[in-house]
Amino acid sequence: EDQLEATPAHRIVELGVAHVPEGRRVFGTLTVEENLNLGAYKYRREPERMQAGRERVYELFPRLFERRRQLAGTLSGGEQQMLTMARGLMSEPKLMLLDEPSMGLSPVLVEQIFDLIQEINTQGTSILLVEQNAQMALSIADRAYVLETGRIALDGNAHDVMNNPAVISAYLGG
Repeated sequence: EDQLEATPAHRIVELGVAHVPEGRRVFGTLTVEENLNLGAYKYRREPERMQAGRERVYELFPRLFERRRQLAGTLSGGEQQMLTMARGLMSEPKLMLLDEPSMGLSPVLVEQIFDLIQEINTQGTSILLVEQNAQMALSIADRAYVLETGRIALDGNAHDVMNNPAVISAYLGG
């Protein structure tokens, strides 16, 4: 039996893992701040820690501070993506799993999201990024894995993978 599948979700969060799902799954009928509070559920009995978490994510995502009382379902796609990332950060993860964070976003927003991913990593959170935008992913990654039909076809230092002729031909349009 797979150990991760057998582990309850709350235990995975307690172990320091946050998942930012594909498709910007926000709680649309809740405000931005209520969504963030759900991300910090494990600190529900520590209001000062929740407040510190909100301050941290509002510093990273100033747009969310401006929208903190707005219903999450009324945010733009880019703002919803920022909210799902911020909600994940509220649990103070050691590892953040990001699934296709750039999907459906304009090029300008994709750049902003990737800048934020780098900043989150610089602040000490490890990132596991699953991303079809190979160019952007490889440009910020330390290590890369190329999957083909669910199997690792190639792995190594991201710079080396980015300069691999097979990767350039198949994934980078070269």
